[in-house]
This record gives sequence, C-alpha cells and structure tokens, in this order.
Amino acid sequence: QVQLVESGGGLVQPGGSLRLSCAASGTIFNMHAMGWHRQAPGKQRELVAAITSAGSTNYADSVKGRFTISRDNAKNTVYLQMDSLKPEDTAVYYCNVAAQSWDLYPKNYWGKGTLVTVSS
Repeated sequence: QVQLVESGGGLVQPGGSLRLSCAASGTIFNMHAMGWHRQAPGKQRELVAAITSAGSTNYADSVKGRFTISRDNAKNTVYLQMDSLKPEDTAVYYCNVAAQSWDLYPKNYWGKGTLVTVSS
C-alpha cells in the first residue's frame, strides 16, 4: 500500500556531511509523522529524528545540533541532513512513516535501510 525508498547513504570521512532522502509512494490519503531510525552493528535500532505533519521535530541527544530533519509534504518525502559526522554515526538508517492508506487506521511503514559509513 505504501512503499518507501531511501537514498543518499554511503561512505564519508569524519566531519563530513550526507543527506538522506526517503520518498513514499502508493495510496496515501494522509501522511502523519515521518522519521529516521538507525541500527549499528550489535546494537538495537534507535530513533534518530522525527517530524510531525505540523513540522515539529525531535532528535536523539547524540545528534542534536548536527542532524536536521525536514519534509516535503507535496512529495511525501522526508530528508535527514547529517553534518559533522562521527564514526559512531555508522549504521544502517531506516526511514519510518505513519501513513493512512486503505486501512481503517494509520499504519507504520519502514524502508529497507541505507548504509552510512563514517570512516577515514
């Protein structure tokens, strides 16, 4: 019903920047919160940043001041601008949205993930 396609991951040196994108497609009547999670090797998946349909944002303490989440409602796309990257930011980044499709209630949808590697 709703498909998510992430892009923008890759290898970057410490201190560098990357911009992740996640485009949602399919039958979407209403898009609610959108966000990014990440999972590093051997660790649990954690919330990185989220943005509501009204534009309110929240961030994990570890990325505050370095990452910026934004969304384009017309394109059903969410972005994550990542600056001042650190090796500990290395992880698979997953897009997550709450969307109203044909189901009675909004559902959570997940992308397949994009790998971000921060290394010199």
